[in-house]
Parts: sequence; C-alpha cells; structure tokens
Amino acid sequence: MAKKYAFLFPGQGAQAPGMVKDVAEAFPSARKVIDDVSSIINVDMPKLLWEADAVELSRSDNSQIAITTASLAIMAALKDKGIEPSAAMGFSLGEFPALYAAGVLSFEDVIKVVRERGLIMQKVCEEIAAQNEGHAPGMSAILGLSPEKVKEIASGIKDAYAANMNSEKQTVISGTFDALTAAEKAATDAGARRAIRLKVAGPFHSPLMQKAAVEFEKFLSGVSFADPKIPLFSNVTGKQAASGDEVKSSAVLHLTHSVLWTDEEAVLADIIKNDSGNEWSVLEPGPGKVLTGLWGQTAFGATLAAHPVNTVDSINSL
Repeated sequence: MAKKYAFLFPGQGAQAPGMVKDVAEAFPSARKVIDDVSSIINVDMPKLLWEADAVELSRSDNSQIAITTASLAIMAALKDKGIEPSAAMGFSLGEFPALYAAGVLSFEDVIKVVRERGLIMQKVCEEIAAQNEGHAPGMSAILGLSPEKVKEIASGIKDAYAANMNSEKQTVISGTFDALTAAEKAATDAGARRAIRLKVAGPFHSPLMQKAAVEFEKFLSGVSFADPKIPLFSNVTGKQAASGDEVKSSAVLHLTHSVLWTDEEAVLADIIKNDSGNEWSVLEPGPGKVLTGLWGQTAFGATLAAHPVNTVDSINSL
C-alpha cells in the first residue's frame, strides 16, 4: 500500500513573527527557498519573516509573500524527506502555494504573482480605509451560527458580505469597519458564541475588492498557467480544478468571491475515501494550524486527522 499526502495550505492571518526560522536553520533546502524569494522580488525575506512584528506582518503586501515563502520552505524540507503532495488545496492566499505544488505555476512565477497580488490588495484596502475616515476594512469570524444565518445577517447590512465558508460552526464576514461592527453585534444578538476580528488587512473575497480584481487580471495576462499535475481544488467552485485556464480565471474571481472551503474538504475526502489501495495523510504545511482545526470539525476529520507541519520537530515526526 503506497503512502499519499494531501497538502492544505493556510491563508492570511496565519502569519506569526519568527515563522519557520528553525526549519530554515535545519534544512538548507528551506533556507534556499527563502533566499531565492529574496532575489526574485528584491525583498529581505529573512528580515521580514524573523524580525517584523505582528502589525507589519499583517499588511497584505507583507503577509502574502511571507506566508507563501514559509509554506514553500516547508515543502522543500518535506521533499528532502521524500514527502510530496498527491493532492493540494489552499485557503484563500494558500491557493498559490497549492498552484506551485500542483505544477500550475513555476517557482519564480508563483513568487512574482503573490508579490503583485499582495501589493495590489494592500493599495485597494488603504483606499477603502481612506474613504471611511481612516477606519480599516477587514474580516470577522462568526462562531456558533450556521452559514445560512450568517449570510442572512450580512445581506441586511450595507458593505458586509459572507466571505469564507470555514465550517458549519464558523463563517467569516468581509466588510468596511462600520459594516463589520454592525455585523458582529447582529451576530452576537442572534446567538453567536463569538465574533472575532481577524488579523488581515482588508475585506477579502467580497465585491469590495473588485478594483483589485481588475488590476490583478491585467497582471496575470502575461503569466502562464499549466494544467494541474495532481488533484487541485478551487475556492471559487468548491470542486476539483480541471485545467490551467480554469485556475487562471478563478485566481481573479477569487478576490471577489466566497471561499467554499467546506465543499473543497468534502471533495478531497471523497477522493481519499474511494482510494482504498493507498494510505493517505493530510498535512498543513505552513504557519499556524487553522486548517487542521477546520478539518477536525468535519465528519471525516474524526477518522482521518490533519496535522500541522511548520517546525523541525513536526517535520521529523513524519
């Protein structure tokens, strides 16, 4: 029975000061990834990863490239141990390291694309904040209400949108500062257990990012997207991606459309369930353990646990 691995890549909000420092020190291949990123985009990635504080890292122009670099560095370390993905999916920003894992984008292209995406999104977020008396837009996680109820609440508030379908118990709303404040109160009044403002720079996966989508589409026009070499899943459709052309189109829609994470999880789980001839492990190669927790909230997560992989010890334990 062959061993197979599904990789789940985290998105913005997973960043933390000092991430993957021990991995880079232990695995020369991981350090090379970080140095190569520095060369490609002319940014001191060791300084950004290991010296920037939480506020600096929360900016889209910093967090996106930092998280992607961390995920790719971990992938390099895993490859040294003979561990490579047989399926890949990423949450929001995490789709881009997943595209690299699936052979859709080259290493250099994924770095350039993520860097430009972060710059575009940060600029648009600052413009939205300027239009709202300096109050930064963002996202809030609503815990303890059904996705349907959260969608209903968001639909009744101007500039609030149900953005991320994380689980049956957690849905994320995007919006302006005032819209989020109103949505958090409405959700709490409706019985939500908690409403948590997330460590992100903008109202991602909502119509408020349309200007960013237009700019990003122009940039992507010169980038080649190959067909996936392994099963790859789309936040936009919640299904397995069929072609590079589809992935490229979805990369633009991604900025303004909801993340259908629960749908993607279910499709991946079906693939694993029906592959009786192989033994699967689900890994989260990137900072944090958010996706491991979301996988654990599913019915299939009870029989096949996911594992965060972001330290030397977690890599060596595999």
